[in-house]
Amino acid sequence: MTPTETLILAVYFFVLSILAIYGWHRYYLVYLYMKHKENIPKLVPPLERLPRVTLQLPLYNEMYVADRLIAAVCEIDYPRELLEIQVLDDSTDDTWGIAELAVRRHAVQGFDIKCFHRTDRRGFKAGALEAGLKVASGEFVAIFDADFTPLADFLHRTLPHFADPQVGMVQARWGHINQDYSLLTKIQAILLDAHFVLEHGGRNRAGCFFNFNGTAGIWRREAIEAAGGWQHDTLTEDLDLSYRAQLEGWKFVFLPDVVSPAEVPVEMNAFKSQQHRWAKGSIQTCRKLLPRILRAPLPLRVKAEAFFHLTANFNYLLMSILSVLMFPSMWVRYNMGWTEMLLIDVPLFCAATLSVSYFYMVCQKELYKDWGARIKYLPFLMSIGIGLCVNNTRAVLEALFNKQTEFSRTPKYGIEREGDDWIGKNYRQSMAVQPLIELALGLYFTATIFYALANQIYGTLPFLLLFQVGYLYTGLLSIVQQFAGDGVVLKTQVAGGK
Repeated sequence: MTPTETLILAVYFFVLSILAIYGWHRYYLVYLYMKHKENIPKLVPPLERLPRVTLQLPLYNEMYVADRLIAAVCEIDYPRELLEIQVLDDSTDDTWGIAELAVRRHAVQGFDIKCFHRTDRRGFKAGALEAGLKVASGEFVAIFDADFTPLADFLHRTLPHFADPQVGMVQARWGHINQDYSLLTKIQAILLDAHFVLEHGGRNRAGCFFNFNGTAGIWRREAIEAAGGWQHDTLTEDLDLSYRAQLEGWKFVFLPDVVSPAEVPVEMNAFKSQQHRWAKGSIQTCRKLLPRILRAPLPLRVKAEAFFHLTANFNYLLMSILSVLMFPSMWVRYNMGWTEMLLIDVPLFCAATLSVSYFYMVCQKELYKDWGARIKYLPFLMSIGIGLCVNNTRAVLEALFNKQTEFSRTPKYGIEREGDDWIGKNYRQSMAVQPLIELALGLYFTATIFYALANQIYGTLPFLLLFQVGYLYTGLLSIVQQFAGDGVVLKTQVAGGK
């Protein structure tokens, strides 16, 4: 075996082993969730004295959903004299006028609601929240992004948990208004369900750190200020503040039964933009806070879980390397004797992939009675996760090399049900080169599949198909939704909303 072949195999198995470790970590999260199932937040009596609450609604070019958000917030059941609503609008389009009209309409009805418009957008969302907090009158601050429609009982179900003076933040679970719109929205719903139920639930129940998700949560104002306030040196100001607050000793509470409905992206490029921001911001936060976390006087299990949490997006970089090395490593080992591939590759791939299936299956079983019908989407979920590798690897590299980019908002179109149309609306995003790279990788794996078939290496086919479908789907859908008409785009919808 030549030195080049040795290097290819060494790198390949190193990457696959790391991915397998993170795969096994998903089993550990399920273990934490199940082991500490009795540690769910208990029902608590209402507060004897209702505090003043500020609701912050950060907006930036949200013309299709701004009015819906403001109307939903004004339906929250809480004494008006104790409720302050801040519409924090950094918009550069017609959203400003729409928001202003909605604010005036509800102000006439007796709501303490004001619209604050910034023109410099300094600090992006974190800057808007920071500016609003300076003039806020609430003892507690709840935040809702533009794509949310909070339910009327949100404050009555979250505020009582602040009877414990050490509780600094309470996070609700995200719901999904339009999860049945298409295959893409269905996959996103499953991804988010697992993030909240198993990641948040497992970590919170086990006494580990977890994060505020930027929306559908409520903060004790004192906790924000004690942790250093909103900072905008990362794209995930919510994750950053969450870890800083918990390092200061504040407790967080996750309420899985309190659901705040929201709209998930219906367009692939919008989904990619959102994932890019989250991936880049998490690595920025990792660079900023992980050394401090590891030095802090915390239990080892808390440090270890924080490590896995903040470094998880490095897996996209590793997966991209693995994608490139898949065929060369197969070719090298086939010439050596392909049976070794089954003895080594298959167990490692199973550790990395079957754990993902189990993770999401457990989550769906916890939430839905028809979970058996939902798990049919798991192969597509794994494929789309692989298909995001190019997008999120770019995010990881930008964070590692400190490339500064602005906060790119996720377009929202007010899509709530099957048949709602987003074609022709503003905010459609475009990606020029990235989908072509994804398509190239999809074709690369198509050729690899033919090679495996020709040489009867059948054990690798299920894994190769996951890569092929993932890259072709994300690349083709990005291009189709960017340039094609309604008829082509809507073929991606799930028939009958199933």
